[in-house]
Formats: sequence, structure tokens, C-alpha cells
Amino acid sequence: MKRERASGKTSALFDSKPAVEAVKKEKMGSKLFSLVTIFVFLLILIGRAELVFISFRSLFTAIALFFSSPELFREIFTAEIIEFWIGAIYLLAVPIALAFFAGRSFRKRGGAEEKGSSLGKISLRAFMRHSIALYASAVIFILYSAAFLAPFVAPFAPYDQQDFLVTAYQPPLARLDALILKQPKALLIPIQQGSGTTIRLANTLISDFQILKTRNEPHAIRFVNEYRFEGSTVIYRQGMRTKTMTIAELAGNGKKNIAVTRTFILGTDQYGRDILSRVIYGSRISLSIGFLVVLISVTLGTVIGVTSGYFGGWVDAVMMRVVDVLVAFPALFLILIIIATFGNSIYLIVITLSFTGWMGVARIVRSQVLSLKEQEFILAAKSLGLSNLRIISRHLAPNTLTPVIIAATLRIGSIILTEAGLSFLGLGVQPPTPSWGNIINEGRDSLLNYWWISTFPGIAILTTVVCFNLIGDGVRDALDPRMRG
Repeated sequence: MKRERASGKTSALFDSKPAVEAVKKEKMGSKLFSLVTIFVFLLILIGRAELVFISFRSLFTAIALFFSSPELFREIFTAEIIEFWIGAIYLLAVPIALAFFAGRSFRKRGGAEEKGSSLGKISLRAFMRHSIALYASAVIFILYSAAFLAPFVAPFAPYDQQDFLVTAYQPPLARLDALILKQPKALLIPIQQGSGTTIRLANTLISDFQILKTRNEPHAIRFVNEYRFEGSTVIYRQGMRTKTMTIAELAGNGKKNIAVTRTFILGTDQYGRDILSRVIYGSRISLSIGFLVVLISVTLGTVIGVTSGYFGGWVDAVMMRVVDVLVAFPALFLILIIIATFGNSIYLIVITLSFTGWMGVARIVRSQVLSLKEQEFILAAKSLGLSNLRIISRHLAPNTLTPVIIAATLRIGSIILTEAGLSFLGLGVQPPTPSWGNIINEGRDSLLNYWWISTFPGIAILTTVVCFNLIGDGVRDALDPRMRG
């Protein structure tokens, strides 16, 4: 008997070695990813330290101005500055959060975290062993980080259309010279006249916004194909036109520091706009629409599914008939009718896609509730006199989260494709606001000669959808006890 027990312990020890090695690899991989991410964010923070500081200063100035004079705040405030506030907060919050969790996991001892593991921790460890899903999650994290940090990482403004005779249809990695003019870019909001704390706050906010808005090019520039000096005159060529200007009109010292070279990594479109910057800014629209639509539709579908399955009777019959009608009605046709009737703003697109995509979630949740409400723990809760709301919120809804989470992760990709298709047809986000779909639409007529306009946003859509589907597969395997092995 003792030999059998000893041999059993030995075999169990050997059987646990692969699991221990897998856990070690998971920890090493997560720590390496955290360190690389913190390093990259710190590089961006150091390189854009002045802009980050001005962003936070403008945020505090705007708060003080709002409480000091709401009327003046509404007069000079512009929503474009919010993207700098969000980007600056995200740039600081992510490395701090990663450092905190990395330090917390480092302080934990090897076997201590295995004791008392909850279902969530077990599922998380199972997901961490899914290598492909982890790589896909890393790619999605990079895409969302680029969307949040667009004002700090995009090399150009997405709407710049300057000197398109020179900059239009430039291929990837094109390098162009630009003359730096002495005159700064014009103020977008006039400086307020007067004195006092309120006026000082308003002018500080205006100055900060001017610096943030012209962050890449504080001075006006002029792209040229070539230029040369003749005495105190600069002769330059833009396309087929040859023009002149005096050296006194240029910035710099004499003939030095009067020109810069700009590289368009992914090329330019027909208006001379940088494709890389437009793809980065377009990710904010596409990714945010996908996330918001799935959040709203999943929430709505869960509420309706739980209500229908739990109460049954005429409530179930009415709700399910409504679901049957909406499922039978072509969703794309309904979306086109709503957009054609009420317009095609971003908010309407989010609402329309949300209210045409909850039916599948409602059916899944209803089927789960129908099987759960006959279980012993639900009958025990009813016998204890718990209210219906408490039973639904504390016992039924948490036990239906597994299929809901899987459906949500798999649906984000299809929502992004739907939004891109609407924008491609001209029914989604309208130019000049960039989204991946309308960027592809702008380059479809010149796809053979200028392939890069549509190719790179298409690659972004393909990468995002594939990664979300891979994450969905990983979540499904992690939450399914039969797949944890």
C-alpha cells in the first residue's frame, strides 16, 4: 500500500510538471509584454512630454474656467481638445496600471495564488494558455492604444490638404521637401480682450489649444518638388508651376534651417493627406463604434432574454414574437431606411446597429434561463422569499455571462465590417472625418494605379476582425470546462 501511494505521488508529481512549466511560461510572457509596453509608453511620454504637460494644463485650466465663467467657457471651448486630454490620461494610466499589476504578481509566491482560485481566475489562466488568442489580444491592445494616442503618434493632422499639386498620390515611403514660412499658423480662436482671472484663464486655454492644434507644424510650410537660391530669392517648383519668394519670408537663419523633409510612410491620397495619420484617426471611429454597439446590443439582449425566460407566459410570447419579426426583417435594409430617413451621424449609426443586433443574444440568454430557473438553487431562492429582481440579478444573470461574453467578442468583428460597409457605400461616417470604410471608398476609383489608398485601411479591417474572432475562440475555450484540459 505504501509503495502504491508513493508511486501515485511520484506520477502526480511528474504529471504536474508540464502544468508548472506552462504557468511559468505564462508569467514570463505576461511580464515581458508588460515591460515592453511600459518601455514604449515611456518613450512616447518622453518624446511628447511638452504636449502631455500642455494637455494636462489645458484640462485644469478648462475646469477652472468652467467654474469661473460657464458662458465664456462655452464660447471658446472646442471638442477637439478632448482627444488630447483622453490621450494624455491614457498615456499615463496604462504604464502605471501595468507596473502595479506586474509588481503585485511578482510579490506573490508560487503556489499561494493557486489556493482558493475562483472560476474567473481559472478561466483567465486557461485563456492565458491560448497562445493565438493572446497574440490577437496584444494586436487589439496596440490598435486601441493607437486610437487613444492618435494626437500624439500621428505624424500629420488627418485633414491637412496643403499643396496637393506636390503631395497628392505619393507612394509609401515618399520623401518631400517643405519650405518653412516665417508666419505662424493663424489662430483658430481669437484672444480675449480685457483683464482679470477669467480672461487670463480663457487666453491660457486658447494658447494651449493653439499649440496642441499646430503640434506637428507650428509654422506654415510649403511643399515643393525642388528649390534653389538666386541671391536673396528662392525659386521653387510645385508640379508644373515655378514660383519665387524672398528669403526674408522664410524661417531660419539666412539660408539655413529654412526647409524640412517629411516622409509619408503609407503614402498620400488624392488630396495630399497622409494615409497613416488617417488610418490611425480612422481606428478611433471604427473601434469605438464596434465596442459601443456590442456593449449596448449585448446589454439589451441580456435584459430581454432574462426577462422573457424567467417570467414566461404572455411576456415570453410577446417578446419572442417581436424577436422573430426583427430577425425575419433584413437588418441591412432596416439600417438603410433609418439612415436615409434621419441622416447618417455617428450617434445614429451606433443606435441603429445596436437596436438591430440584440436578437441573437436575447435568444441565447433566454435558452440559458429556461434551463437554469428549474435548478435547485433557484427554487431554494424562491422558497426563501427572495424578490424576482434579486433572483435575476444575483443568480440568473451571472450564470448566463459565458455565452454572452463569447457572443460579444465574436460580434465586434462583424459590427466593424458592417460600419466599414456603410461608410464604403457613403452611408456611414461622412468625409472628411476618417474611418476605415470611407478611406477605402476614396481610393476605389484609383485602386490599380494608387493601390495604397485602399490597401492599408483594408489590412487594418482584416487584422482587427481576425483578431477579435481569435479572441472569441480563446474566450470560448477558456470558459468551457471541457476545453480546459
